[in-house]
Amino acid sequence: MKKAVIVGGSNGIGLAISRELMDKGYYLEICDRVEPEEGILDPACLHYSYCDLTDFDEDVFLPLAGDKDVDLLMITAGIGRVADFKAHHIAEIDKILTIDTLSTIKLFRIFYDRILSNDTFYAGVMGSISGWMSSPATSVYAAAKAGLVRFVESVNIELEVAGTDNRILDVSPSFFDGSRFYGGKNALSVTGPLAVQIVEHLFNRDTRFIPRYEETFKAVLERYHKNSHEYGLHSYQYKKDSGRLDNDKKVKIRYLSAAFDLFHIEYLNLLRRARQCCDYLIVGVIDSDKGKGKENFIPLGERKELLAACKYVDKVVDACPEDSDAWDLWHYDRLFVSFDHKDIDRFSHYQDYFEDKGVEVIYFPYALEADGRQIRKDPVNGN
Repeated sequence: MKKAVIVGGSNGIGLAISRELMDKGYYLEICDRVEPEEGILDPACLHYSYCDLTDFDEDVFLPLAGDKDVDLLMITAGIGRVADFKAHHIAEIDKILTIDTLSTIKLFRIFYDRILSNDTFYAGVMGSISGWMSSPATSVYAAAKAGLVRFVESVNIELEVAGTDNRILDVSPSFFDGSRFYGGKNALSVTGPLAVQIVEHLFNRDTRFIPRYEETFKAVLERYHKNSHEYGLHSYQYKKDSGRLDNDKKVKIRYLSAAFDLFHIEYLNLLRRARQCCDYLIVGVIDSDKGKGKENFIPLGERKELLAACKYVDKVVDACPEDSDAWDLWHYDRLFVSFDHKDIDRFSHYQDYFEDKGVEVIYFPYALEADGRQIRKDPVNGN
């Protein structure tokens, strides 16, 4: 039984490629953050595995790389947006580069023994035309895709020198409809024809496919190489005039504070749950509570080092006297508060303070589900 691994195969062009390969008799191993949209793929001919490329887990992919029935790897997962560089929070930069470049390259390394072998193996990845030229207003995305394009180009030379006929296909399209990548809906009537072309190039073991190259992008690339500065200015103005430029804040910042003394598993679970429902987690560490006769066992500096080493924490700071004071410094969107009925007045103050600031107050630990969602909307009022 032929098997294909599709990373990002639940939506958009990945879903269209999945259906095309299923129609060709492949059993699909789909790895994605969400399950495939219902009614499009035969569930009897696929297996779904959860994967999040921002938290790379090689154990998801090692068994697939060792499965001799797998002879195809296609990576379609990717993120990006049209925005000025100034609009990108460092968490968004990290996320784009991690998904579009770093984790993608790691995936190819895991499967590389199969690609490097003399047995036929098909491999491909969704790059972008942005990776072939300057792309103002998508600078971070373009940087991620440029790194990917150079990687594929370089490794294909190594594969040729090694004597194998296998290659990695770089698919570098421009903007296209029918995908949730741009905030739309899956429309296989639109992405289906492109998927047919991609699969054809995969089976040919080609190294590059730029859709609409002859009719559009051959001239575009020539214009870019002739005068990259003039092209860049035109490209930026086009994106701006088309209404695609979106400089709104996209990153969700969360904040919580605690002593984190004698660090234990419940602290770890708390941090995990908090990070699952945000893009950037700031943790404030309380020095001590001398006024109430409480001293910490572990010095503040050591507790901060422990938290900084935790993969769920993005930034460690000294806690402010009140979490509301911390908002003036970090402008977070969601506050996690350890709820204690003895501090009703304090939490009532928080609700009043944040009422006009767009901050959601989440009470833990008992007010959080495993995925970080809140169970009790308003424990202060008993709801």
